[in-house]
Formats: sequence, C-alpha cells, structure tokens
Amino acid sequence: MKMIQKITALVIALLVMCSAAQAEWRAAGGNNKRFLDLLDLLGESVAEGKEQDTAAIDAVLKEIRQKSVDDYDVAMAIVDHWNHNVVNPTYRMFAWRGDDRAYPLERSGLDFSGKHAFVVLGYKLKNGEMEEELIGRCDAAAAAAASFPDAILVTTGGATGENNPLRHTEAGEMKDYLVEHYGIDPGRIFTETKAKSTLENALNTFGILKKQKVESYTIITSDYHQRWAQILFNARAAMFEKDTGYKIRLVGNFNYLAPNGKHTSVRIGLSQLSTLFGKR
Repeated sequence: MKMIQKITALVIALLVMCSAAQAEWRAAGGNNKRFLDLLDLLGESVAEGKEQDTAAIDAVLKEIRQKSVDDYDVAMAIVDHWNHNVVNPTYRMFAWRGDDRAYPLERSGLDFSGKHAFVVLGYKLKNGEMEEELIGRCDAAAAAAASFPDAILVTTGGATGENNPLRHTEAGEMKDYLVEHYGIDPGRIFTETKAKSTLENALNTFGILKKQKVESYTIITSDYHQRWAQILFNARAAMFEKDTGYKIRLVGNFNYLAPNGKHTSVRIGLSQLSTLFGKR
C-alpha cells in the first residue's frame, strides 16, 4: 500500500513538473515572424523624421489575432506600452538627485497601493566589485526604500566582468551594499543572481515577484537604460500573465542620472526582445 502511495505521489509530481514546463508562453505557429515584423515597424518609428506606420502595425496585429487571441493580447501590450511610455514625449521620468528619500515618487501621484517591489537592475562588475554607476542605482533604491517602507527590493544581475574569481554577482553586491550602507533589513531584499543581460533580468524576475505576491513594481536603473528595460519587462509581464494568470503592473520609474550624458537607443530593447521570437 505504501509503495502504491509513493508511486502515485511520484506520478503526480512528474505531472506537475511537466505542466510547469509546458506553461511557458510561446507564440502560435506563424506568429513568431509576425511579432518580428511588428518589432521592426516599431523600430522604424524612432528613425529620425519618420512617422509611425499605424496602418501597417494594425495589419500585423490583425494577422496575429487571427492565429491566437493570447498572442494578440501580448502584442497589444507591447504596442500600447511603446506608444504610452517609450515614444511618448510627455511620459514622466523621475530622477534621484542625492536625497535620502525618493521625493519625486512621493509627490508623483502614482499608485503604489498593494504590495510593491522596486526592481533594481544590475551593471557590469569590475574586478568583482560595483562601479560608480551601480552604486548610484543602489543609492536611488535606498531612497525609494525609505519613502516606501512597505515595499520590497529585488536586485537582479549575475556574476559579470573579468577578474571575478569569487563569482561575485551584481545582485549579491547590491544587497550587501544596501544592508551595510543603509541598514536595510536583508529580509526585505530578494536577489536574482543569474541574469547576464537586461532581457535576462526581465525573464528571471517575475517568478520572484509572484512568489512574494507582489502586485506592482517600479524599475530602478540609470536614466538612459530605463525605457530600454521597460520594453523588455512590459513584454515579459504580458507573457508571464499568459503563463501563470498572475498580473503584475508597472507603476513607474526611478533613475540614477548617469554621468557624461550616456544615451542608449530603445532599439536595443527591441533587438533583445526579438530574440524571443527567433531573431532573423
């Protein structure tokens, strides 16, 4: 009898594992190419002096919907975010300016209700240690944590950089810094230690957010990196909702102002996102 119970338990466990493995969202057959077409059209819309081809975008969205309503929902999430956040000149960006609190967020009127997380994105380590830019992102995160004491922090980033024999991770270094320099309770900080790119930051973080029952999140990174990161996190959020039924809303942004006026095109975000559809 006990043997039968053990076998039954094993079968159930295997079924659960298989179900989880199959839960990962994938575009329906033929829609991978259509998603790539859609991302190309969005990328063209940021070319100098070129207007967005809304007719072509609508046509691709229609083709996607004919194959799969779920795919259409993901595609619409990408397009809506692109129009409202990425290329919208009135989208509000919030900067940390050295204060001990995130006053711009406190005064923003944004909705931080429910369980909230500040997702702090990593930056390549040098000799296993954080450079100025990653320290700046952590300082911004500490200010946000002071302003919203009920929120959790999620640091994300793996073991990067040359001459890192101890395999220090961006996420681990950030957590140590926040605990040691700001006295933040380590139990309030959760780490994602595998990501080696912004895309992997997005792919790996939502499982943590769901486990912690987070309802909304804000991305903390450098100013030039924010829109690029949002493209990936927003798309992943839509895919994750299709996978799990769990919805997590993006509230806003908080940014370390990188020195020397660094600028990165949002087309890099589109390029990284396209790898999920078999980049051509």
